[in-house]
Amino acid sequence: MKTIQAYRFALDLTPGQERGVLAHAGAARVAHNWALARVKAVMDQRAAERTYGVPEELLTPSLPWSLPALRKAWNAAKADVAPWWRECSKEAFNTGLDALARALKNWADCRSGKRAGRPVGFPRFKSRRRTTPSVRFTTGAIRVEPDRKHVVLPRLGRLKLHESARKLARRLDNGTARIMSATLRRDGSRWHVAFCVEVQRADCRPRRPGSVVGVDLGVKRLAVLSTGELVPNPRHLVTAQQRMRALGRALARKTGPDRRTGQHASKRWQRAAARLSRVHARVANLRRDGLHKLTTRLAREHGTVVVEDLNVAGMLRNRKLARHVADAGFAEIRRQLAYKTTWNGGRLLVADRWYPSSKTCSGCGAVKTKLTLSDREYLCEACGLALDRDHNASLNLAALAAQFDTAGSGPVAGRGADRKTPLAGPVAVKRQPGTAPAGQTGTVPPQGGTTTRVLTKAQ
Repeated sequence: MKTIQAYRFALDLTPGQERGVLAHAGAARVAHNWALARVKAVMDQRAAERTYGVPEELLTPSLPWSLPALRKAWNAAKADVAPWWRECSKEAFNTGLDALARALKNWADCRSGKRAGRPVGFPRFKSRRRTTPSVRFTTGAIRVEPDRKHVVLPRLGRLKLHESARKLARRLDNGTARIMSATLRRDGSRWHVAFCVEVQRADCRPRRPGSVVGVDLGVKRLAVLSTGELVPNPRHLVTAQQRMRALGRALARKTGPDRRTGQHASKRWQRAAARLSRVHARVANLRRDGLHKLTTRLAREHGTVVVEDLNVAGMLRNRKLARHVADAGFAEIRRQLAYKTTWNGGRLLVADRWYPSSKTCSGCGAVKTKLTLSDREYLCEACGLALDRDHNASLNLAALAAQFDTAGSGPVAGRGADRKTPLAGPVAVKRQPGTAPAGQTGTVPPQGGTTTRVLTKAQ
């Protein structure tokens, strides 16, 4: 199975190498801003000419938004715009132009209705202070050295890695991987290089192909599995909050940059900002590490993983829970499960957003009309079941796998619930006869690593 995979390594750059990388990132920003200004000028000129009654065929010629057209316009003007262009690799300018071409296409597709999701605004100019420095190389000498401690990139030469690249080097030596691009990016105070690699992965199977696990995500506990396992929420951001406040106050007392007066940041301000950025980077690294360990274990162990389609954007509007929801990383868990189940030969089922997993009794299938957030224990009035609220929801999610298999190879017929739970309650999802109880090993075979949305209400 061929797939696109990224390998990310930290770098140990010398001051001279860091200046060279920053110069390439600045060249990408300059090319992006120049092309964006050119596009805006042509658009404004054509709009003004239309107000004067100029015929369409006599308007100023439009500038195409494709990457080849932007690159051609840049090559014609780079001698005047950037006389120093020979000091940087051509890939640096191509990075900025490619980012603008993608942004313009997304904006145009959003306006025409071709792009789904949240609205996309018109591209904006990149600031030298606020934009994260980044540059991507797609051609030239891109390789990992035999010592697996250095990488070679065009114009930048030999860069030392902070860690060994043996995992990527083994695949390259065996011929099961091919480097497509390399991206340099500064996260906080440390530079990283990410290799986009086409990998030939061996076909895998989960340790328990017939196992079905429901995963209920939350803030109090990061995840509750239908097997009864409770995954605690480490709350990395809350743990580091006190130190962040102290460093933020220390930074505010220093002399920082001021664009209005042209004042430059003092050395002490730069050192304080670096200390604060390192704390933020540590929180992000700890969160990323924990989520990867959890999702990898689920994908390798179980043949079917069932999660909910959570409205994370709506949760972030809650001022009291927004910080905790963002710290948990619900969307990242689902994203990682999507590709890791495919790699391991399993499947990921996504329950409908309005499926009442918390309101439904996992024992008899009765549905409550109302369940407040403060009710942490589920008490069924029909059968008398008393169970933890999150564990009950995970059992209901695991039971959806049987409903999916009963409906066939595709999702359950219907378009899914489009509103909240009515007073009468939707039709309860009951366990199918002959299947294993939710949370235990069942008879559901893996479907070759697919992600399927489970719908819960027929038309």
